[in-house]
Amino acid sequence: MTGQYVLDLHETDETDETDETRVAVVGGKGAHLGGLSRIDGIRVPGGFCVTTDAFRRIMAEVPSIDDRLDRLSHLEPDDREAIRTLSAEIRRTIEETAIPADLAAAITRALSRLGEQTACAVRSSATAEDLPTASFAGQQDTYLNVVGPTAILRHVSRCWASLFTERAVTYRRRNGIDHRTVHMAVVVQRMVFPHASGILFTADPVTGNRKTATVDAGFGLGEALVSGLVNPDVFKVRDGAVVAKTIAAKQRAVHALPAGGTREVSIDARQQEQPALTDEQVVELARLGRRIEAHFGRPQDIEWCLADDGFQIVQSRPITTLFPLPVADDQENHVYVSVGHQQMMTDAMKPLGWSMWQLTAMVPMHEAGGRLFVDVTRRLASPAIRAGLLDLMGRGDPLVRDALETVLDRDDFVPSLPEAGPGGPPVGGVPTGGAPAPIAPDPAIVTELIDRSRTSVAALERDIRTKTGPALLDFLLDAFDEHKRVLGDPLNMQAIMAAMEATWWLNDKLLEWLGEKNAADTLTLSAPGNITSEMGLALLDVADVIRPHPEVVAFLQGVEDEGFLDELGKFAGGTQARDAVEGYLERYGMRCVGEIDITRPRWRERPSTLVPVILDNVRNFEPGAARRRFEQGRQKAWQKEQDVLSRLRALPDGDRKADETKRTIDRVRTFIGYREYPKYGIVSRYFVYKQALLGEAERLVQAGVLSEKEDIFYLTFQELHHVVRSNQVDDRLIQQRKEAFRSYRALTPPRVLTSDGDALTGAYRRDDAPVGALIGLPVSAGTVEGRARVVLDMAEADLEAGDILVTPFTDPSWSPLFVAVAGLVTEVGGLMTHGAVIAREYGLPAVVGVERATRLIRDGQRIRVHGTDGYVEILS
Repeated sequence: MTGQYVLDLHETDETDETDETRVAVVGGKGAHLGGLSRIDGIRVPGGFCVTTDAFRRIMAEVPSIDDRLDRLSHLEPDDREAIRTLSAEIRRTIEETAIPADLAAAITRALSRLGEQTACAVRSSATAEDLPTASFAGQQDTYLNVVGPTAILRHVSRCWASLFTERAVTYRRRNGIDHRTVHMAVVVQRMVFPHASGILFTADPVTGNRKTATVDAGFGLGEALVSGLVNPDVFKVRDGAVVAKTIAAKQRAVHALPAGGTREVSIDARQQEQPALTDEQVVELARLGRRIEAHFGRPQDIEWCLADDGFQIVQSRPITTLFPLPVADDQENHVYVSVGHQQMMTDAMKPLGWSMWQLTAMVPMHEAGGRLFVDVTRRLASPAIRAGLLDLMGRGDPLVRDALETVLDRDDFVPSLPEAGPGGPPVGGVPTGGAPAPIAPDPAIVTELIDRSRTSVAALERDIRTKTGPALLDFLLDAFDEHKRVLGDPLNMQAIMAAMEATWWLNDKLLEWLGEKNAADTLTLSAPGNITSEMGLALLDVADVIRPHPEVVAFLQGVEDEGFLDELGKFAGGTQARDAVEGYLERYGMRCVGEIDITRPRWRERPSTLVPVILDNVRNFEPGAARRRFEQGRQKAWQKEQDVLSRLRALPDGDRKADETKRTIDRVRTFIGYREYPKYGIVSRYFVYKQALLGEAERLVQAGVLSEKEDIFYLTFQELHHVVRSNQVDDRLIQQRKEAFRSYRALTPPRVLTSDGDALTGAYRRDDAPVGALIGLPVSAGTVEGRARVVLDMAEADLEAGDILVTPFTDPSWSPLFVAVAGLVTEVGGLMTHGAVIAREYGLPAVVGVERATRLIRDGQRIRVHGTDGYVEILS
């Protein structure tokens, strides 16, 4: 050991070893190299690590560094010019700061053990680098073939400075990482002069398949591959054999110079198309990779070199872009369908959120990456049930069906089982098998169902008031059973399916008989009893109360916190405005964006979320707009009905067709509005659960068990139950969950996921749209052209009449925005998901399931939405 500033990568003294538990001391890269050096059969070049203590020592010497870091932390991540200028200034100042003599001596003593003139690689190792939840690959610097103490010290300074590259600073700003919390260690290793080098991924980085390893290989040093100088040979390895390979023409390589540094060289023409590795070497490398993966417990991105004496590993980091897999208690193949795509909420959920959705769901659900999935393997394995599942999935979201069919096309991944009987439990709330018995189109059925739900919620509110401590958690488990009983009411399922099947029948038959696409879209305009569309219209009524009072409008334009309702009474008309908002919150305050996650702030908890929408309504609409809009929709639907029935009667066998269509129109208009009510009942109950749990969290804070109330969000319900019983919590677990949640937010969940890790989004397989159009699913008929408003946060929406809303997904809470727009484009959705149902209610042309719409369409561009044919054109 050479003091607190240097640790040997291969130290055997347990107090000094640089293994993966010591990230704070040696950084991510140093920790992984220390861990690698302890794996039997894995060779790592010898060397040492300059610790983060040394970095802190040098930063204390840097003039005005605190002031510069303060300025850096206040820059916006998109202010590239300011970040570029200030980060360059910080790097230059660090590089110009003299290394204190005792620190320099510690580094040179460690170097002397390798040999003073030994060629070395000098590599940055930040404390927030190569972690399981975040990859900072390539953001700091590496220097190859550095020779001599003077050059080593100079390049150590450069590595310290590389903590403040423009890319690293921007990444930290975007991910909410404080610059002061990240420190830089530096790894100095004996240089390897390889014949070949490259990257090994122990899982396929493109498909996510965990059983397929991918090897990229080239001649010479790996810098040629990393910098893009050459295309690598690519090998795929599965079950101990090379199953695919592509050999590139490798015209250039990077080699080390005898006196230090590197240079590009040309490769002899006869060697260019020779593989950099033999198949046997590739299989051996993949075997080493599996050993490394087993040690670290997750798929790895591994940098390797092949020298005369075999493979050496120079780095291993987790592959953070892979979507995690649900935990299975067997080794069988599994196929999972995303719940979030059915529920129009694909954001990551906190542990309390997903665990409570599991406990209140009608079918077992499996968590991965903060999202929930339903295992459909057995239903796919039964030929009869498979057909019904694929049909239902395809009607809702063709991309899910396509992804499932892609899995089924793979030999033997889903084995056929004996017939298992009709039907199947729901996927994300939609039944997947035999239809319930039909019911008459009687509005009294809907009234009865709503009464049952309200009665159940009222009983919950009454009975939960007296419950605290373990008794509260026990009570909630019983409440979850009642929750599922209400949802599983056979009459409830009959009403939901009646609406869906009537919609499908109308679209299918009227296309067949009249050549008219999506006729049900107009026939369901302003259907009665739709709680979600009523919610959007009701906010127009709130705007009507506020509009006549300019002082109130001016005050609302400056609202910045949640106490604004108490302030409204100070202004002329403020009391009426407050009462209108309070009335709205009384009926709809349990809702919010991402409402299936109980941890999300509800409108009642954060009413300022609604203020921008109210102000848009004040500006964009005249008084009485809600009533007029509903009536206009009702008239359009009636006129469409008369038109359709008249045209049908003119056809052969027209009276029968018209009578059958009329009965189906009556059925769809009776039940389509109720389609939205069960979700309203769910979130009503969730708000009651949440208020009770936050009350319990406050007691835990008062008792010193929790640091803050919201910490319960990072525990599963079962874990919270234990904390309440024991009055003890694992603070490290909560911190780990917070870090994991932050990483999960950056992942995009697939529609379908397999136990092998394949993440499938599906494809439309269509060629009926103009070249360059963005393909999606038509869910609400009509064509509209207008300005695209790309909105990622409902609270930041700024809409004008005629705008087209472009957003990742729209659960029911987005409905108030629908009244102000002319069209809708989403990345997620299906024919019967909430956004589609409400778009049809409001008569908005809508296309959903448009992959990457919020990135391909820029805010302010003019676009044309083809809601009948399912595509979007970008016009400017």
